[in-house]
Amino acid sequence: MATIGYARVISTDQDLAIQEEALRAAGCTIVRSEKRSGTKIEGRDQLQTILDFLHAGDVLTVTKLDRLARSVGDLMRIVDLLAEKGASLRVLNANIDTSTASGKAFLGMLGAFAEFETNLRSERQLEGIEKAKAAGVYKGRPASIDADRIRQLKQDGKGATEIARAMGVGRASVYRLLAGVAHDRDVEDPYC
Repeated sequence: MATIGYARVISTDQDLAIQEEALRAAGCTIVRSEKRSGTKIEGRDQLQTILDFLHAGDVLTVTKLDRLARSVGDLMRIVDLLAEKGASLRVLNANIDTSTASGKAFLGMLGAFAEFETNLRSERQLEGIEKAKAAGVYKGRPASIDADRIRQLKQDGKGATEIARAMGVGRASVYRLLAGVAHDRDVEDPYC
């Protein structure tokens, strides 16, 4: 049985030392660290290494829940994977231990509240953008696709795939632009 610590910060100029010290003080015999965003599990090589090599009875320990996951979905995937392997999760600052029933329940509630806060923050951001647009302050980012060139290529008989390759954009972007053309000009089928 091993107690494995995982430390994470988002940017290269942040320091991992405080987390690493806390994990060692909590009895972690192995500590893996990385400087990566926590919004997704993918791309976090040190976390993946831990998850790949955990055994029954092992404990994955983090200092705070947001060091491990930023969404309930990712958190639950990690917790489920740990359970499948017979391992558990320990979160130091919240005194959570998923090897107990109360720890599992508390973790689920915390995860739900964390996701709720993220959703509220997104809603507030969207409200701010709408208010700025109404005031004429926010214009959005400038178009990155040359719509006239795409329309010209379409008129020249090129298909969406060929246009996308020529323009260095995704086919979906071409389809969206051409669908907008269809609505603006009442063209029956812009994809032909």
